[in-house]
Amino acid sequence: MEAIRLNKVVERDGEIFVTGLPCKKGQYVEMIVLIEPSAVLRHPHLTARQMIHSGLIGLWRDREDIEDSAAYARQLREQAQRRRG
Repeated sequence: MEAIRLNKVVERDGEIFVTGLPCKKGQYVEMIVLIEPSAVLRHPHLTARQMIHSGLIGLWRDREDIEDSAAYARQLREQAQRRRG
């Protein structure tokens, strides 16, 4: 059996649209769908301009409960790394 690998992004819940396959009407095909866990979490990458205007830069600036945002971010990263382990 010939194998063809296609990578698609699901555009509508529960639907995958595939065209251009080298198949003839009536020919038997077997499909296996592998869902990437990271595909669900994937977000488009932001450009530098989009990042600056996104509100992420300076997000913790006015927080009174965080004295050192760099130290706080480092602490959060360390906690996350310990959880995965």
